Amino acid sequence: MQAIILAAGMGRRLGDYTKDNTKCMVPVNGVRLIDRLLGQLAKQQLNRVIIVVGYKGKELREYIGNRYDGQLNIEFAENPVYDKTNNIYSLAIVKDKLQEDDTLLIESDLIFSERMIPMIVDDPYPNLALVAKYETWMDGTMVRLDEEQNIVNFISKDAFDYNDVDSYYKTVNIYKLSKQFSQQKYVPFLDAYTKAVGNNEYYENVLRIISLLNNHDMKALPIGQEKWYEIDDKQDLDIAEALFADEQDVLRKYYGRYGGFWRFPQMLDFCYLVNPYFPSRRMKDELRANFDTLLTEYPSGMKVNTLIASKCFGVSEPYIVPGNGAAELIKVLMEDASDLRPQTSDFKIGFIRPTFEEYPNRYDKDQQVTFVPQNEDYRYTADDLMAFFDDKDIHQLMVINPDNPSGNFIPKADILRLAQWCEDKGIRLVVDESFVDFSEDYATNSLLSDEILEAYPHMAVMKSISKSYGVPGLRLGILCSADKGLIARIKKEVSIWNLNSFAEFFMQIYNKHEKDYQRACAKFVAERADFYEKLKQIPFFHVMPTQANYFLCEVLPPYKASEIVIYMLKQHNILTRDCSLKPGLDPQKQYMRIAVRDHKDNTRLIEGLKTLK
Repeated sequence: MQAIILAAGMGRRLGDYTKDNTKCMVPVNGVRLIDRLLGQLAKQQLNRVIIVVGYKGKELREYIGNRYDGQLNIEFAENPVYDKTNNIYSLAIVKDKLQEDDTLLIESDLIFSERMIPMIVDDPYPNLALVAKYETWMDGTMVRLDEEQNIVNFISKDAFDYNDVDSYYKTVNIYKLSKQFSQQKYVPFLDAYTKAVGNNEYYENVLRIISLLNNHDMKALPIGQEKWYEIDDKQDLDIAEALFADEQDVLRKYYGRYGGFWRFPQMLDFCYLVNPYFPSRRMKDELRANFDTLLTEYPSGMKVNTLIASKCFGVSEPYIVPGNGAAELIKVLMEDASDLRPQTSDFKIGFIRPTFEEYPNRYDKDQQVTFVPQNEDYRYTADDLMAFFDDKDIHQLMVINPDNPSGNFIPKADILRLAQWCEDKGIRLVVDESFVDFSEDYATNSLLSDEILEAYPHMAVMKSISKSYGVPGLRLGILCSADKGLIARIKKEVSIWNLNSFAEFFMQIYNKHEKDYQRACAKFVAERADFYEKLKQIPFFHVMPTQANYFLCEVLPPYKASEIVIYMLKQHNILTRDCSLKPGLDPQKQYMRIAVRDHKDNTRLIEGLKTLK
């Protein structure tokens, strides 16, 4: 068997990365693509490796030089018109060599797991294409398979239909072609195709024509959970570096993205915290039905969106401000706290840790007073807070309820006692209730009502709609308070068009889907209880009770949280959160935060944890 590597392309979309080198010379985590590929091929018993070069071919030849002598017999072929042709011409240049041996045909801009070359080589079927189930990040040639994994059609870009994506597989651009197939089928059709159509085409088009003959010459080999990526642009390179990072760097590369994990093939995200049961299918259908209008029309300004938010959440207009996610409102609120701090007195803000760090990160560290619960489960009550802050000179107290990551929850009646205590002391109480709809009495635990807000005008209530409503992509949050001056100041600070049309429309239609939301919350509470019992069976976890949609778990010796997180990511493609360095947690212990997803995903996580011995 031999291998043919197509490496003639210019890689224009990679910009500066390919200014002086061809694509396969681009490093991923310090290792060039060509070195990674040749290292994988060196583990096979290959008669030779033929590299078709073009753009910066001289530099690639010189780089490879003699470095693989004794491991691979490397030959080069050149596409002199690489800038006027496509990969069909690069393959046509070596069509005679293609017919001399069974061939692995590989494109040079790929990065993939070590198991994939042996997977295709060891499979007994002579003509194979590695394929992956279609995901939204994929581009290029798609195929359809029959029940016996025969490729029955190659789908070109022009023929791609988003209504059919459930039946599509993406070619990984690694093929195995038998000598006989190349001689009798592929090369004759290649000659005819290039003569009729030209050389600025793709070699897959020839396979597509052959597939239409219904001879089932080519089978597909699905790669399942194996990792791979095709690197066409800078974003692809960034994703590939996260997918194939080493253990010392992998968590930094993933956590530093702050989302966008839908780009990663089949990865389960147990870091980000959303409702797995809402929006309902009916609500999604309504959003989809209005997609064209929402995409192409301007959203309303602050005045109209305030009215819609008021209707949606049952709070009067002067008391509510909608934001581009809670993050926008948190920033402005904490800046407002700084501006209101009297210049003649050392007033400070009270925080509870461990907590969501976005709040303290927005305020001067020297002006923070921090309460840390002194128990292993990080539980605290309203009375604990009043006792601790009673003699502290604070002008604002931050309470996240339920808290993140501990899941600690203060019942509504006690929160209102705390609110009255703050009123009596002239302290602004900020309650972030982004997770309150996950609590067991979700229907009655919210503070969002005019009656409550008016009774405690020093209180402000923040809510991220991303979490319990399951719509983080909309970027929607609200801040409510009977302090009209506060709300007016914040409205002035944010953009007049701070919401997109999809977020606006979500609020517009939410009330008619509210019963579905209540059912989703009830279903979630039941699933969390089941997940809790299963997590407690993991011997290296101490699982803390929660009223949120995540569990804080102490990782027991001899394991470390990072070891478990890396194991789950590498072995099971599941991303979890190492919280061990979070301020407020015991630095002598190890911690993980695990989100609650639906029953199927939670079961997959549990089964993965059980494989860790």
